[in-house]
Amino acid sequence: MFSKEELRERKTQFWEGLKKKMQNRKSANGRRANWINYKTGLKFFFVRLDVNSKRAIFALDLQPKDEGIKEIFWEQLQELKVVLEAEMGAGIWDEDVEIKYGHSVSRIYWELPDVNMFKEEDTDKIYAFFQEKLIAFDRFYTDYDEILLTLAQ
Repeated sequence: MFSKEELRERKTQFWEGLKKKMQNRKSANGRRANWINYKTGLKFFFVRLDVNSKRAIFALDLQPKDEGIKEIFWEQLQELKVVLEAEMGAGIWDEDVEIKYGHSVSRIYWELPDVNMFKEEDTDKIYAFFQEKLIAFDRFYTDYDEILLTLAQ
């Protein structure tokens, strides 16, 4: 077991390591990207990276306050499913995931099971998984972001 301080330090080291691995990688549009905090340009569409002692997850969360908007965007993402999964591989599509405080999101995610962020031997596998998914999503989003951005107007 780790103390709270050790846990915080290890998590910080992990994310700093991923940031360092991605720092020289440009976005598909040729610009610099904040890979750890990827900006979609939509206030309710988020790229989430999550890792713990059991698995790593790359997720796309659709989280508007208005249920009608959520439904419209979810339908649009489903229409883009073929091209999204051609770029990123088959994802898990979950229209209603409960998160903190009783809120729910619509989520598409990819999971790398049986890895532990606290084991050095797993770190490179996790970094490779996140790098692959971030780069693939960036290629997809560079080509198709206008559809979603226009829909939001």
